[in-house]
Amino acid sequence: MTPALTAPGDTVEESAQRSGEGGWGAARAGLVRPWEVHRLTGPASLLHGLSVPRRPRRLLRWCHAASPALVLGAGEPLAHVDRAAAEAARLPVVRRRSGGASVLVGPGRVVWLDVVVPAGDPLWDDDVGVAPLWLGRVWARALGALGVTGAVVHEGRMERAPWSDQVCFAGTAPGEVRVPAGKVVGISQRRTRAGALFQCGALLRWDAGEAVAALCTDRAAAAGALAHAAVGIEDLIGRVARGVLEREVEARV
Repeated sequence: MTPALTAPGDTVEESAQRSGEGGWGAARAGLVRPWEVHRLTGPASLLHGLSVPRRPRRLLRWCHAASPALVLGAGEPLAHVDRAAAEAARLPVVRRRSGGASVLVGPGRVVWLDVVVPAGDPLWDDDVGVAPLWLGRVWARALGALGVTGAVVHEGRMERAPWSDQVCFAGTAPGEVRVPAGKVVGISQRRTRAGALFQCGALLRWDAGEAVAALCTDRAAAAGALAHAAVGIEDLIGRVARGVLEREVEARV
């Protein structure tokens, strides 16, 4: 299949499948429309170049960043980044299309899923505080199936904490998932007239020091304060195969 995006020296490898009758999609789940599934691997900069298709349909887009990168929210100031520290760590700085604060992506760090819902779909909601709740419940059920206990979907307003303007996993937004040990799934949104893009990050492991290592802040204080703000799935239950987690999520949409 032709890569979704390319740049000199970089590629995005893509595979796709569409759920069909008798599969895990619309027929089995009783949904009005099936889900199309894409699995992509490439640089975070190219993966974040993808957005809501011009003709949106229900889409699950699993994005596997081939190497580490620091990803800023759409409106997050570039001044949050310590350029010298990022360059020393060979950490590219990338901006995503959805809101929120920074996330460190890369192998073994975060399971990244983009979810597209077209406007007018039964899963669409005009209220941005309600729109991601169904998706948070999908993640909570999938984590429960893997053996993660106590997963709760945040259904209230955004809860801010120190450093939440700089680090995604410091605060908790509607639809995001927490367990007693901390936040485990973050969800940010981008909405157009045509549809909504929900960008999900499920932590595999949490290292607060690593999360703030390229930020322009009191890194020692931030790392100490954020040490127990979040927790990774593999911190809780041990190693999880990427494909297993993906299948558990797909089975519940």
